Amino acid sequence: MKIVHLEAGRHVYGGPLQVLLLVEGLARRGLENVLVVPEGSPVEEEARRRSLPLRPLPMAGDADLAFPFRFRQLLREEGPDLVHLHSRRGADTLGGLTTKVARIPTVLSRRVDNPEPAWYLGAKYRLFDAVITISEAIRRVLVSQGVPENKVFSVHSALDPEPFQGPCLRGEFLREFDLSEDHRVVGMAAQFIPRKGHGTLLEAVPTILEHHPGTRFILFGRGPQRDAVAARVREMDLTDSVLIPGFRTDLPKILPCLDLLVHPATMEGLGIILLQASAAGLPIVACAAGGIPEAVAHGETGLLVSPGDAAALAAAVSALLADPEKARAMGAQGRQRVHDLFSVERMVEGNLAVYRAVLGA
Repeated sequence: MKIVHLEAGRHVYGGPLQVLLLVEGLARRGLENVLVVPEGSPVEEEARRRSLPLRPLPMAGDADLAFPFRFRQLLREEGPDLVHLHSRRGADTLGGLTTKVARIPTVLSRRVDNPEPAWYLGAKYRLFDAVITISEAIRRVLVSQGVPENKVFSVHSALDPEPFQGPCLRGEFLREFDLSEDHRVVGMAAQFIPRKGHGTLLEAVPTILEHHPGTRFILFGRGPQRDAVAARVREMDLTDSVLIPGFRTDLPKILPCLDLLVHPATMEGLGIILLQASAAGLPIVACAAGGIPEAVAHGETGLLVSPGDAAALAAAVSALLADPEKARAMGAQGRQRVHDLFSVERMVEGNLAVYRAVLGA
């Protein structure tokens, strides 16, 4: 079986990282893969570092009307049995139109849980032979919008937990973020966009500080709202308590040093950061939105609250900070749960089963 994978994301986190893990896992099973990625992107660089079979192409998103012609030529040259489209930004619709014309069986991955316009959804999903969602929550959204139930398969995202299970280098961590030994540290790692819930966390911070004044909050990530969040931190006079160090590539080193992770997203397909935090042994406080309840078992590996409820978020964070023994037990259960349910091998087998079903059909 030969598969062409199309990933339009440029950076090595979230969806693109899942694609790299999938291609590696399929190759271990003897399948032939060709990975198509944006030319000159960090994903191309990482794929080369991993020695993956690669075909970089110029990609400019949904407005790149020349992309189907470039992609069609590549498909003629490669002659795949199946194409797997892994992202949006022009890869889903333009890629699907290309493979439909080329009459090549096609699978689409969907990683977000937001509904799509009905007029668009009906035409779009006819382009694909199967859709793989990264959570059951996303699958339910698509089925509720009219995508045939037998066409949609749920395969959870995966994680290689080993990089996140090293010891905390405590002294280095404290120096890096100008912290002292008595500080409790709550982390958040997410894009600075509205649906990730930074505003809800900031509303909760003063209440948490009333109960745990030695707490520090570190918000990792980048995005269009980063400056607005930083301005809000200054307006609330929280600059001593809330740090915004930007995007970090060394989260495997940082996460084991946190006391807990908070993830107040109001929409989320699954949340790979939740799996990373669990692999690092962290308890999690998150919102019960989208696929998050599939990643965080309420009362076992963390606590879930209603989306947008700052008071409930503050109460949950405060409760775990007040009970370190319970927090450690949740972190340990989370680590085991990642091992049992979100392994790379399980994800690869799930995708491969869909390929076989499509080609068999």
